[in-house]
Amino acid sequence: MSLLVVGSVAFDCLESPYGKVERALGGAATYFAVAASHFTHVNLVAIVGDDFTSKDAEIFRGRTIDIEGLERATGKTFFWSGRYSENLNERITLVTDLNVFADFKPKLPEKYRRSKHVFLANIAPDLQRDVLQQVTNRPKIVALDTMNYWIERTNAELRETLKHVDILMINDFETRQLSSEHNLLRAAKHIFKMGPSTLVVKRGEYGAMMVDKRGVFCVPAFPLEEPHDPTGAGDSFAGGFMGYLASAGKANDAALRRAMVYGSVLGSFAVEKFGLDRLRSLKRNEIHARARHFAKLTQFSL
Repeated sequence: MSLLVVGSVAFDCLESPYGKVERALGGAATYFAVAASHFTHVNLVAIVGDDFTSKDAEIFRGRTIDIEGLERATGKTFFWSGRYSENLNERITLVTDLNVFADFKPKLPEKYRRSKHVFLANIAPDLQRDVLQQVTNRPKIVALDTMNYWIERTNAELRETLKHVDILMINDFETRQLSSEHNLLRAAKHIFKMGPSTLVVKRGEYGAMMVDKRGVFCVPAFPLEEPHDPTGAGDSFAGGFMGYLASAGKANDAALRRAMVYGSVLGSFAVEKFGLDRLRSLKRNEIHARARHFAKLTQFSL
């Protein structure tokens, strides 16, 4: 079953204690699509400039990713540059050039409008809502990511969009900011009143937590000796999560819990190398092997 993602395709300049890369392909939609394509067909909607070459587009070829919705415009592709701290937990944004992304108005190709699973990556809330209005029938699952910028500056628009969302996927800081609650469980109850029925809180090196009416489910971050680059980890998590759900065709408690594990698995692979380098070579058997390892990490007897 196909999965629609709308978001950014970008070029990143990345620096961490493990090195530096000057022009790495990135963007939320890119990480999401590559991660999700291990489970299901992905329809991608984004915008790139004329500096985005056929070689750059190779990341999508040979995968179950349809790029008919990848718009090309005159100008430069969205560019971000950042530097990570010694422990990789903090980053400094050095440059953000929106370029052609500043005028992005998502337009869904006709065949994308029947998508049953939709992921709205981190773009302006009014654009996210416009995407949903282009989908012909109510999708089975709509999931959304946002960030502090939109929470602070377009709070009313975000709240209007959340009325049409099933799953909200944000980090712990954003959860507290959106809800005005420090305790994450109280924050979840507050957010449920806005529309979403499930909250997935991404907590970086501490894993992720899912809250819904059935309770709470947590997964740890996979222990790695040398993570190189956290860029795209959250988007890869979202891709693994939504990709698995789309492939399962259902969203019961068991499916959501497995989606959490597969999201964590894809996020853990993403940080092993710079940019998309690890996800480029990732095999399906490696994904399932690490999922089994996750099960061992959390299994115990009473």
